[in-house]
Amino acid sequence: MNAVKTFLLLGALTALFVLVGQQLAGNDGMIIALTFAAVMNFFSWWFSDKLVLAITGARPAADGDLANVRRILSELARAGGMPLPKLYVMETPMPNAFATGRNPANSAVAVTRGLVSLLSDDELKGVIAHELAHIRNRDTLISTVAATVAGAIFMLARMSQWAMMFGGRGGGRNTRRGGGVEMLMVALFAPLAAMIIQMAISRSREYIADRSGAALSGNPLALASALRKISMGVARNPVEPSPVTNHLYIVHPFSGKSALALFSTHPNVEERIKRLEAMAELSERTKYAVPRIIR
Repeated sequence: MNAVKTFLLLGALTALFVLVGQQLAGNDGMIIALTFAAVMNFFSWWFSDKLVLAITGARPAADGDLANVRRILSELARAGGMPLPKLYVMETPMPNAFATGRNPANSAVAVTRGLVSLLSDDELKGVIAHELAHIRNRDTLISTVAATVAGAIFMLARMSQWAMMFGGRGGGRNTRRGGGVEMLMVALFAPLAAMIIQMAISRSREYIADRSGAALSGNPLALASALRKISMGVARNPVEPSPVTNHLYIVHPFSGKSALALFSTHPNVEERIKRLEAMAELSERTKYAVPRIIR
């Protein structure tokens, strides 16, 4: 269901882009904006792992470091039939983790010192499985497609602001009555709509990764327990929000009391826990093991 929702949201984002492009710049302007945004996002996708790891300050884990995490990562990658991602560590007390990379063959999993010291091995297994699910489901690619279209929408909205400053497009169709009002509405609300759709896509992918990760680890309750502990740990050790990397973490890396939580790219932690508990209850009630892989 969440996969269908992601597809529909991507469709809505694309439809919004087409609508904005036709309203503001016609076909030529729409193609130029989309091409520029696609090129920009292609390069950031291709080098996403290096960029994200550099921005977050993550460094490769030394051979003798994080032995339990390395063992869990290896076991889960083998169980999921995936290439073994590189392991990185962030020297911060905030408990969190993220995965990056353009595909399973070029991927990395990063964990914080705070996460490793806070969680049990079973809980770490749930978190690592969640991150491997992001890699397996190619969520980086989905996020890049969404960013490409949203980026084009933002560019077209900016074009509309310049058009209004210089009196519109002359003899074009926006000189008709109401054209200026339409351009103002597009400039104000199209970027907001694009941002909301992007957040909805990210939240859908988190639910899918929770479910897929719980299936890979075979223990939904361990992941639920980890999410609860991480959420509490983030509240005690929040970091400054970064719009570039916030969506990658398993739990949004700033306190839920912040006003920015209203625009979080992550679903509510309690709702995620509730779904995982329901998944475990269903497995217990039906006496079947948790399915190994759920997309």
